[in-house]
Amino acid sequence: MSEHFKNEKFDIFPLVFPVGENVEFCIRALAKRNSFAGEYTLKILRLDAGSPDEEFYKNNLKKIDLSTDSEGNLKFNFTADGECEYYVRIYKGEQRVEQLSIYAVDGELATRYPLRGDFHVHTTGSDGKEDPQIVCANYRRKGYDFIFITDHDKYFPSLDAISFYKDVKLGINILPGEEVHLPGTTVHIVNAGGLFSVNGLLPMKENYLETNGELSRRRFNEKVTPPDVYKMEDYWAEIEEIERGLKSGENPIPNDVDAKSYAVCLWIFDKIKKADGLGIFAHPYWLWNVWQIPEKFTRYMLENHPFDAFEVLGGENYYSQNGFQTALYYDEYLHGRVHPIVGSTDSHGSTAENRNWDICSTIVFAKDNTREDIISAVKDKFSVAVDTISKEYRLVGEFRYIKYASFLMERYFPIHDKQAYLDGEITYQYAIGNADKTEVESVSSRAKKLVDKYVLLKK
Repeated sequence: MSEHFKNEKFDIFPLVFPVGENVEFCIRALAKRNSFAGEYTLKILRLDAGSPDEEFYKNNLKKIDLSTDSEGNLKFNFTADGECEYYVRIYKGEQRVEQLSIYAVDGELATRYPLRGDFHVHTTGSDGKEDPQIVCANYRRKGYDFIFITDHDKYFPSLDAISFYKDVKLGINILPGEEVHLPGTTVHIVNAGGLFSVNGLLPMKENYLETNGELSRRRFNEKVTPPDVYKMEDYWAEIEEIERGLKSGENPIPNDVDAKSYAVCLWIFDKIKKADGLGIFAHPYWLWNVWQIPEKFTRYMLENHPFDAFEVLGGENYYSQNGFQTALYYDEYLHGRVHPIVGSTDSHGSTAENRNWDICSTIVFAKDNTREDIISAVKDKFSVAVDTISKEYRLVGEFRYIKYASFLMERYFPIHDKQAYLDGEITYQYAIGNADKTEVESVSSRAKKLVDKYVLLKK
Protein backbone atom coordinates (compact mmCIF):
# COMPACT_ATOMS: atom_id res chain seq x y z
CA MET A 1 0.00 0.00 0.00
CA SER A 2 1.16 3.55 -0.62
CA GLU A 3 2.74 5.17 2.42
CA HIS A 4 1.42 8.53 1.24
CA PHE A 5 -2.20 7.57 1.74
CA LYS A 6 -1.99 5.78 5.08
CA ASN A 7 -4.22 7.37 7.69
CA GLU A 8 -4.10 6.53 11.39
CA LYS A 9 -5.69 9.75 12.67
CA PHE A 10 -9.27 9.65 11.41
CA ASP A 11 -11.86 7.14 10.26
CA ILE A 12 -14.42 8.01 7.59
CA PHE A 13 -17.30 5.74 6.62
CA PRO A 14 -18.68 4.62 4.36
CA LEU A 15 -15.70 4.69 2.01
CA VAL A 16 -17.60 3.39 -1.02
CA PHE A 17 -21.12 4.57 -1.88
CA PRO A 18 -23.52 4.82 -4.85
CA VAL A 19 -23.63 7.77 -7.24
CA GLY A 20 -26.82 9.83 -6.99
CA GLU A 21 -27.82 8.78 -3.47
CA ASN A 22 -27.93 11.15 -0.52
CA VAL A 23 -25.54 9.41 1.88
CA GLU A 24 -24.68 10.26 5.48
CA PHE A 25 -20.97 10.06 6.29
CA CYS A 26 -19.23 10.01 9.64
CA ILE A 27 -15.69 11.18 10.42
CA ARG A 28 -14.31 9.94 13.72
CA ALA A 29 -11.04 10.81 15.44
CA LEU A 30 -8.97 7.73 16.28
CA ALA A 31 -6.97 9.36 19.09
CA LYS A 32 -7.81 11.90 21.79
CA ARG A 33 -5.19 14.34 20.56
CA ASN A 34 -7.07 14.56 17.24
CA SER A 35 -10.54 14.92 18.75
CA PHE A 36 -13.01 17.29 17.13
CA ALA A 37 -14.58 20.21 19.02
CA GLY A 38 -16.61 23.15 17.78
CA GLU A 39 -17.12 24.35 14.21
CA TYR A 40 -15.53 22.95 11.02
CA THR A 41 -15.74 23.36 7.27
CA LEU A 42 -15.50 20.49 4.79
CA LYS A 43 -14.36 21.07 1.23
CA ILE A 44 -15.25 18.22 -1.14
CA LEU A 45 -13.60 17.97 -4.58
CA ARG A 46 -13.91 15.48 -7.42
CA LEU A 47 -10.47 14.12 -8.20
CA ASP A 48 -11.09 14.14 -11.98
CA ALA A 49 -12.80 17.54 -12.42
CA GLY A 50 -9.94 20.05 -12.32
CA SER A 51 -8.58 22.34 -9.61
CA PRO A 52 -11.14 24.83 -8.26
CA ASP A 53 -8.27 27.30 -7.95
CA GLU A 54 -8.64 27.80 -11.70
CA GLU A 55 -11.58 29.89 -12.85
CA PHE A 56 -12.82 27.35 -15.38
CA TYR A 57 -13.07 24.60 -12.73
CA LYS A 58 -14.24 26.71 -9.79
CA ASN A 59 -17.47 24.72 -9.46
CA ASN A 60 -15.49 21.61 -8.47
CA LEU A 61 -15.85 22.48 -4.81
CA LYS A 62 -18.63 21.82 -2.33
CA LYS A 63 -18.37 23.50 1.08
CA ILE A 64 -20.19 22.17 4.14
CA ASP A 65 -20.17 23.96 7.50
CA LEU A 66 -20.84 21.70 10.45
CA SER A 67 -20.37 21.14 14.16
CA THR A 68 -19.37 18.08 16.14
CA ASP A 69 -22.21 15.84 17.30
CA SER A 70 -22.81 14.61 20.84
CA GLU A 71 -20.17 11.90 20.42
CA GLY A 72 -17.53 14.28 19.06
CA ASN A 73 -17.88 13.11 15.44
CA LEU A 74 -18.37 15.08 12.25
CA LYS A 75 -21.40 13.94 10.26
CA PHE A 76 -22.45 15.24 6.88
CA ASN A 77 -24.59 14.31 3.89
CA PHE A 78 -23.28 14.23 0.35
CA THR A 79 -24.59 13.18 -3.07
CA ALA A 80 -22.03 12.31 -5.74
CA ASP A 81 -22.79 13.38 -9.30
CA GLY A 82 -20.47 10.87 -10.96
CA GLU A 83 -18.23 7.85 -10.47
CA CYS A 84 -14.91 9.01 -9.05
CA GLU A 85 -12.77 9.44 -5.98
CA TYR A 86 -13.66 12.51 -3.93
CA TYR A 87 -11.30 14.33 -1.58
CA VAL A 88 -12.82 15.39 1.74
CA ARG A 89 -10.72 18.16 3.29
CA ILE A 90 -11.35 19.17 6.90
CA TYR A 91 -10.72 22.79 7.93
CA LYS A 92 -10.75 24.41 11.35
CA GLY A 93 -11.05 28.06 10.43
CA GLU A 94 -8.36 28.64 7.79
CA GLN A 95 -6.21 25.72 8.93
CA ARG A 96 -6.45 22.43 7.05
CA VAL A 97 -6.71 19.56 9.53
CA GLU A 98 -6.69 16.52 7.25
CA GLN A 99 -7.58 15.17 3.80
CA LEU A 100 -9.61 11.97 3.52
CA SER A 101 -11.10 10.18 0.51
CA ILE A 102 -14.36 8.50 -0.47
CA TYR A 103 -15.33 6.79 -3.74
CA ALA A 104 -18.65 6.89 -5.59
CA VAL A 105 -19.53 3.96 -7.85
CA ASP A 106 -22.19 3.93 -10.51
CA GLY A 107 -24.43 1.49 -12.35
CA GLU A 108 -23.86 -2.23 -11.91
CA LEU A 109 -20.65 -1.61 -9.99
CA ALA A 110 -22.67 0.02 -7.20
CA THR A 111 -24.37 -3.34 -6.53
CA ARG A 112 -21.14 -5.34 -6.08
CA TYR A 113 -18.76 -5.99 -3.21
CA PRO A 114 -14.99 -5.71 -3.75
CA LEU A 115 -13.47 -9.12 -2.92
CA ARG A 116 -9.81 -10.11 -3.04
CA GLY A 117 -8.91 -13.71 -3.78
CA ASP A 118 -6.79 -16.32 -5.50
CA PHE A 119 -7.78 -18.71 -8.28
CA HIS A 120 -4.65 -20.90 -8.37
CA VAL A 121 -3.09 -22.35 -5.19
CA HIS A 122 -1.28 -25.58 -4.28
CA THR A 123 -1.13 -27.58 -1.05
CA THR A 124 0.38 -30.85 0.18
CA GLY A 125 -2.34 -32.42 -1.95
CA SER A 126 0.24 -32.11 -4.74
CA ASP A 127 3.56 -30.28 -4.47
CA GLY A 128 2.68 -27.57 -1.94
CA LYS A 129 4.23 -27.23 1.52
CA GLU A 130 1.18 -26.89 3.80
CA ASP A 131 -2.01 -28.88 4.31
CA PRO A 132 -5.13 -27.46 2.60
CA GLN A 133 -6.75 -26.21 5.82
CA ILE A 134 -3.53 -24.41 6.84
CA VAL A 135 -3.20 -22.78 3.41
CA CYS A 136 -6.72 -21.39 3.73
CA ALA A 137 -6.01 -19.92 7.16
CA ASN A 138 -2.75 -18.37 5.96
CA TYR A 139 -4.47 -16.76 2.99
CA ARG A 140 -7.09 -15.25 5.26
CA ARG A 141 -4.29 -13.82 7.39
CA LYS A 142 -3.14 -11.97 4.25
CA GLY A 143 -6.57 -10.46 3.64
CA TYR A 144 -8.04 -12.86 1.09
CA ASP A 145 -11.83 -13.19 0.94
CA PHE A 146 -11.87 -16.35 -1.19
CA ILE A 147 -9.49 -19.07 -2.33
CA PHE A 148 -9.70 -21.81 -4.95
CA ILE A 149 -7.55 -24.82 -4.00
CA THR A 150 -6.16 -26.10 -7.32
CA ASP A 151 -3.63 -28.87 -6.81
CA HIS A 152 -1.90 -30.53 -9.74
CA ASP A 153 -3.93 -33.45 -11.11
CA LYS A 154 -6.09 -33.59 -7.99
CA TYR A 155 -9.50 -32.18 -7.09
CA PHE A 156 -9.99 -33.83 -3.71
CA PRO A 157 -7.57 -31.63 -1.69
CA SER A 158 -10.02 -28.77 -2.26
CA LEU A 159 -12.83 -30.98 -0.96
CA ASP A 160 -10.70 -31.85 2.06
CA ALA A 161 -10.28 -28.14 2.88
CA ILE A 162 -14.01 -27.50 2.48
CA SER A 163 -14.85 -30.54 4.59
CA PHE A 164 -12.44 -29.57 7.37
CA TYR A 165 -14.32 -26.29 7.95
CA LYS A 166 -17.78 -27.51 6.93
CA ASP A 167 -19.42 -26.69 10.27
CA VAL A 168 -17.71 -23.31 10.77
CA LYS A 169 -18.68 -19.93 9.32
CA LEU A 170 -15.40 -18.52 8.07
CA GLY A 171 -14.42 -15.11 6.78
CA ILE A 172 -12.77 -16.75 3.77
CA ASN A 173 -14.75 -18.71 1.19
CA ILE A 174 -12.98 -21.98 0.32
CA LEU A 175 -13.80 -23.17 -3.19
CA PRO A 176 -13.14 -26.35 -5.15
CA GLY A 177 -10.71 -26.68 -8.01
CA GLU A 178 -7.72 -28.37 -9.62
CA GLU A 179 -4.95 -27.75 -12.11
CA VAL A 180 -5.68 -29.97 -15.09
CA HIS A 181 -2.93 -31.99 -16.79
CA LEU A 182 -4.09 -34.41 -19.48
CA PRO A 183 -2.22 -36.47 -22.07
CA GLY A 184 -1.76 -34.78 -25.43
CA THR A 185 -0.85 -31.29 -24.18
CA THR A 186 1.61 -29.55 -21.86
CA VAL A 187 -0.73 -26.56 -21.47
CA HIS A 188 -1.77 -25.96 -17.85
CA ILE A 189 -5.44 -25.20 -17.36
CA VAL A 190 -7.12 -24.36 -14.05
CA ASN A 191 -10.58 -25.69 -13.27
CA ALA A 192 -11.66 -23.08 -10.71
CA GLY A 193 -14.92 -23.90 -8.97
CA GLY A 194 -16.01 -26.79 -11.17
CA LEU A 195 -18.35 -29.21 -9.40
CA PHE A 196 -16.50 -32.27 -10.64
CA SER A 197 -12.92 -33.13 -11.49
CA VAL A 198 -11.75 -33.04 -15.10
CA ASN A 199 -8.56 -34.91 -14.18
CA GLY A 200 -10.79 -37.56 -12.63
CA LEU A 201 -12.52 -38.27 -15.95
CA LEU A 202 -9.55 -40.36 -17.09
CA PRO A 203 -8.70 -43.78 -15.57
CA MET A 204 -4.96 -42.97 -15.65
CA LYS A 205 -5.59 -40.68 -12.68
CA GLU A 206 -5.31 -43.45 -10.10
CA ASN A 207 -5.91 -41.07 -7.20
CA TYR A 208 -9.59 -41.04 -8.16
CA LEU A 209 -10.13 -44.78 -7.83
CA GLU A 210 -10.87 -46.67 -4.64
CA THR A 211 -8.89 -49.84 -3.93
CA ASN A 212 -11.70 -51.96 -5.36
CA GLY A 213 -11.62 -49.98 -8.60
CA GLU A 214 -14.91 -48.18 -8.03
CA LEU A 215 -15.13 -44.47 -8.59
CA SER A 216 -14.31 -42.36 -5.58
CA ARG A 217 -16.66 -39.64 -4.41
CA ARG A 218 -13.51 -37.58 -3.98
CA ARG A 219 -13.60 -36.66 -7.66
CA PHE A 220 -16.77 -34.56 -7.47
CA ASN A 221 -18.73 -32.19 -5.28
CA GLU A 222 -21.59 -33.73 -3.35
CA LYS A 223 -24.01 -31.45 -5.25
CA VAL A 224 -23.61 -33.26 -8.56
CA THR A 225 -23.19 -36.63 -10.20
CA PRO A 226 -20.14 -36.49 -12.50
CA PRO A 227 -19.87 -38.03 -15.95
CA ASP A 228 -18.61 -41.59 -16.16
CA VAL A 229 -14.87 -42.11 -16.36
CA TYR A 230 -13.65 -42.38 -19.94
CA LYS A 231 -11.91 -45.37 -21.40
CA MET A 232 -8.65 -44.09 -22.82
CA GLU A 233 -9.56 -45.21 -26.33
CA ASP A 234 -12.78 -43.17 -26.11
CA TYR A 235 -10.85 -40.12 -24.86
CA TRP A 236 -8.41 -40.32 -27.77
CA ALA A 237 -11.27 -40.85 -30.22
CA GLU A 238 -12.90 -37.59 -29.08
CA ILE A 239 -9.57 -35.75 -29.26
CA GLU A 240 -8.98 -37.02 -32.80
CA GLU A 241 -12.47 -35.94 -33.85
CA ILE A 242 -11.85 -32.42 -32.51
CA GLU A 243 -8.46 -32.37 -34.22
CA ARG A 244 -9.98 -33.33 -37.58
CA GLY A 245 -12.47 -30.49 -37.22
CA LEU A 246 -9.67 -28.04 -36.49
CA LYS A 247 -7.80 -29.05 -39.64
CA SER A 248 -10.81 -28.79 -41.95
CA GLY A 249 -13.31 -26.06 -42.81
CA GLU A 250 -12.84 -22.49 -44.00
CA ASN A 251 -10.38 -21.47 -41.26
CA PRO A 252 -8.21 -24.48 -40.48
CA ILE A 253 -5.76 -24.33 -37.62
CA PRO A 254 -2.34 -23.05 -38.80
CA ASN A 255 0.28 -25.70 -39.58
CA ASP A 256 2.65 -24.21 -37.01
CA VAL A 257 0.14 -24.68 -34.14
CA ASP A 258 -0.06 -28.13 -32.53
CA ALA A 259 -3.58 -29.24 -33.42
CA LYS A 260 -3.63 -32.21 -31.03
CA SER A 261 -2.56 -30.07 -28.08
CA TYR A 262 -5.16 -27.46 -28.92
CA ALA A 263 -7.83 -30.15 -29.30
CA VAL A 264 -7.07 -31.41 -25.80
CA CYS A 265 -7.41 -27.84 -24.49
CA LEU A 266 -10.81 -27.52 -26.15
CA TRP A 267 -11.86 -30.82 -24.59
CA ILE A 268 -10.76 -29.64 -21.13
CA PHE A 269 -12.49 -26.26 -21.39
CA ASP A 270 -15.68 -27.96 -22.53
CA LYS A 271 -15.65 -30.28 -19.51
CA ILE A 272 -14.99 -27.36 -17.13
CA LYS A 273 -18.05 -25.59 -18.57
CA LYS A 274 -20.10 -28.73 -17.99
CA ALA A 275 -18.81 -28.73 -14.39
CA ASP A 276 -20.04 -25.13 -14.01
CA GLY A 277 -16.48 -23.98 -13.35
CA LEU A 278 -14.19 -21.22 -14.59
CA GLY A 279 -11.69 -22.45 -17.17
CA ILE A 280 -8.44 -20.48 -16.79
CA PHE A 281 -5.66 -20.39 -19.39
CA ALA A 282 -2.63 -20.32 -17.09
CA HIS A 283 0.85 -18.73 -17.29
CA PRO A 284 1.82 -19.13 -20.98
CA TYR A 285 5.10 -17.22 -20.43
CA TRP A 286 6.26 -19.42 -17.57
CA LEU A 287 9.88 -20.43 -18.20
CA TRP A 288 9.86 -24.22 -18.26
CA ASN A 289 13.11 -24.96 -20.11
CA VAL A 290 11.79 -22.39 -22.61
CA TRP A 291 8.40 -20.67 -22.50
CA GLN A 292 5.96 -23.36 -21.49
CA ILE A 293 3.74 -22.64 -24.50
CA PRO A 294 5.00 -21.60 -27.94
CA GLU A 295 4.03 -18.00 -28.63
CA LYS A 296 2.15 -18.88 -31.83
CA PHE A 297 0.04 -21.33 -29.83
CA THR A 298 -0.66 -18.67 -27.17
CA ARG A 299 -1.67 -16.15 -29.84
CA TYR A 300 -4.00 -18.66 -31.47
CA MET A 301 -5.55 -19.48 -28.07
CA LEU A 302 -6.22 -15.81 -27.38
CA GLU A 303 -7.56 -15.09 -30.85
CA ASN A 304 -10.10 -17.92 -30.56
CA HIS A 305 -10.81 -17.58 -26.83
CA PRO A 306 -12.11 -21.03 -25.79
CA PHE A 307 -11.27 -20.27 -22.14
CA ASP A 308 -13.24 -18.29 -19.54
CA ALA A 309 -10.35 -16.26 -18.12
CA PHE A 310 -6.72 -15.47 -18.85
CA GLU A 311 -4.26 -15.73 -15.94
CA VAL A 312 -2.56 -12.46 -16.79
CA LEU A 313 -0.54 -12.41 -13.55
CA GLY A 314 0.80 -15.18 -11.38
CA GLY A 315 3.39 -17.70 -10.42
CA GLU A 316 6.77 -16.06 -10.79
CA ASN A 317 8.41 -12.73 -10.00
CA TYR A 318 10.61 -12.30 -13.07
CA TYR A 319 9.43 -9.70 -15.55
CA SER A 320 9.18 -11.91 -18.63
CA GLN A 321 6.23 -13.85 -17.21
CA ASN A 322 3.82 -11.31 -15.79
CA GLY A 323 5.26 -8.41 -17.79
CA PHE A 324 4.84 -10.16 -21.12
CA GLN A 325 1.41 -11.52 -20.21
CA THR A 326 0.29 -8.01 -19.25
CA ALA A 327 1.61 -6.57 -22.49
CA LEU A 328 -0.14 -9.34 -24.41
CA TYR A 329 -3.43 -8.59 -22.63
CA TYR A 330 -3.29 -4.95 -23.73
CA ASP A 331 -2.16 -5.95 -27.23
CA GLU A 332 -5.24 -8.13 -27.45
CA TYR A 333 -7.31 -5.21 -26.13
CA LEU A 334 -5.92 -3.07 -28.95
CA HIS A 335 -7.27 -5.62 -31.44
CA GLY A 336 -10.75 -5.61 -29.90
CA ARG A 337 -10.40 -8.78 -27.83
CA VAL A 338 -11.05 -7.94 -24.19
CA HIS A 339 -10.36 -11.05 -22.13
CA PRO A 340 -11.68 -11.70 -18.64
CA ILE A 341 -8.62 -11.85 -16.39
CA VAL A 342 -7.39 -13.14 -13.06
CA GLY A 343 -4.19 -12.75 -11.06
CA SER A 344 -3.01 -15.71 -9.01
CA THR A 345 -0.11 -16.61 -6.76
CA ASP A 346 0.15 -20.17 -8.10
CA SER A 347 1.78 -20.57 -4.70
CA HIS A 348 3.34 -23.80 -3.45
CA GLY A 349 3.88 -22.41 0.03
CA SER A 350 1.62 -20.05 1.97
CA THR A 351 4.23 -18.48 4.25
CA ALA A 352 7.00 -15.91 3.84
CA GLU A 353 9.48 -18.76 3.29
CA ASN A 354 8.11 -19.00 -0.24
CA ARG A 355 9.65 -16.14 -2.25
CA ASN A 356 6.57 -16.01 -4.51
CA TRP A 357 4.03 -16.04 -1.70
CA ASP A 358 1.29 -13.44 -2.15
CA ILE A 359 2.80 -11.87 -5.27
CA CYS A 360 -0.43 -11.65 -7.27
CA SER A 361 -4.16 -11.74 -6.63
CA THR A 362 -7.51 -10.72 -8.09
CA ILE A 363 -9.97 -8.07 -7.01
CA VAL A 364 -13.40 -9.28 -8.09
CA PHE A 365 -16.49 -7.09 -7.99
CA ALA A 366 -19.20 -9.62 -7.17
CA LYS A 367 -22.79 -9.59 -5.95
CA ASP A 368 -21.79 -11.82 -3.06
CA ASN A 369 -18.90 -13.98 -1.90
CA THR A 370 -20.23 -17.19 -3.44
CA ARG A 371 -18.81 -19.60 -5.99
CA GLU A 372 -21.47 -18.74 -8.54
CA ASP A 373 -21.18 -14.95 -8.13
CA ILE A 374 -17.37 -14.92 -8.24
CA ILE A 375 -17.26 -17.02 -11.41
CA SER A 376 -20.01 -14.95 -13.02
CA ALA A 377 -18.25 -11.69 -12.13
CA VAL A 378 -14.99 -12.79 -13.77
CA LYS A 379 -16.75 -14.02 -16.89
CA ASP A 380 -18.51 -10.64 -17.10
CA LYS A 381 -15.11 -8.87 -16.79
CA PHE A 382 -15.71 -7.43 -13.31
CA SER A 383 -12.15 -8.14 -12.18
CA VAL A 384 -8.73 -6.54 -11.84
CA ALA A 385 -5.44 -8.45 -11.53
CA VAL A 386 -3.13 -7.21 -8.77
CA ASP A 387 0.67 -7.39 -8.88
CA THR A 388 2.29 -7.06 -5.43
CA ILE A 389 5.71 -8.40 -6.35
CA SER A 390 7.30 -5.08 -5.42
CA LYS A 391 6.37 -2.59 -2.72
CA GLU A 392 4.56 -0.44 -5.30
CA TYR A 393 1.60 -2.48 -6.49
CA ARG A 394 0.55 -2.66 -10.15
CA LEU A 395 -2.96 -3.26 -11.53
CA VAL A 396 -4.06 -4.86 -14.81
CA GLY A 397 -7.53 -4.51 -16.30
CA GLU A 398 -9.96 -2.03 -17.76
CA PHE A 399 -9.23 1.57 -16.76
CA ARG A 400 -12.54 2.22 -15.00
CA TYR A 401 -11.98 -0.71 -12.67
CA ILE A 402 -8.29 0.07 -12.18
CA LYS A 403 -9.16 3.53 -10.84
CA TYR A 404 -11.59 2.02 -8.36
CA ALA A 405 -9.21 -0.81 -7.42
CA SER A 406 -6.42 1.69 -6.79
CA PHE A 407 -8.63 3.53 -4.30
CA LEU A 408 -9.44 0.22 -2.63
CA MET A 409 -5.76 -0.70 -2.39
CA GLU A 410 -4.97 2.65 -0.78
CA ARG A 411 -7.98 3.23 1.44
CA TYR A 412 -10.13 0.14 1.95
CA PHE A 413 -7.98 -2.98 1.94
CA PRO A 414 -5.50 -1.73 4.58
CA ILE A 415 -8.47 -1.51 6.98
CA HIS A 416 -10.06 -4.71 5.70
CA ASP A 417 -6.81 -6.66 5.94
CA LYS A 418 -6.22 -5.86 9.62
CA GLN A 419 -9.50 -7.51 10.55
CA ALA A 420 -8.88 -10.34 8.10
CA TYR A 421 -5.53 -11.02 9.78
CA LEU A 422 -7.26 -11.53 13.11
CA ASP A 423 -9.80 -13.74 11.38
CA GLY A 424 -7.06 -15.76 9.72
CA GLU A 425 -5.11 -16.13 12.95
CA ILE A 426 -8.05 -17.60 14.85
CA THR A 427 -8.82 -19.81 11.82
CA TYR A 428 -5.23 -21.06 11.94
CA GLN A 429 -5.55 -21.76 15.66
CA TYR A 430 -8.72 -23.74 14.91
CA ALA A 431 -6.88 -25.69 12.20
CA ILE A 432 -4.18 -26.80 14.66
CA GLY A 433 -6.66 -27.51 17.47
CA ASN A 434 -6.12 -24.44 19.66
CA ALA A 435 -9.48 -22.69 19.11
CA ASP A 436 -13.10 -23.73 18.83
CA LYS A 437 -15.91 -22.97 16.40
CA THR A 438 -17.43 -20.23 18.56
CA GLU A 439 -14.16 -18.30 18.69
CA VAL A 440 -13.73 -18.47 14.92
CA GLU A 441 -17.28 -17.38 14.17
CA SER A 442 -17.09 -14.49 16.61
CA VAL A 443 -14.13 -12.99 14.76
CA SER A 444 -15.44 -13.74 11.26
CA SER A 445 -18.77 -12.04 12.04
CA ARG A 446 -16.87 -8.88 12.97
CA ALA A 447 -15.10 -9.02 9.62
CA LYS A 448 -18.46 -9.07 7.82
CA LYS A 449 -19.71 -6.09 9.83
CA LEU A 450 -16.60 -4.15 8.86
CA VAL A 451 -17.33 -4.69 5.16
CA ASP A 452 -20.87 -3.40 5.60
CA LYS A 453 -19.56 -0.38 7.49
CA TYR A 454 -17.25 0.77 4.70
CA VAL A 455 -19.01 -0.45 1.53
CA LEU A 456 -22.52 0.91 1.05
CA LEU A 457 -24.21 -0.79 -1.90
CA LYS A 458 -27.06 0.58 -3.98
CA LYS A 459 -30.46 0.03 -2.40
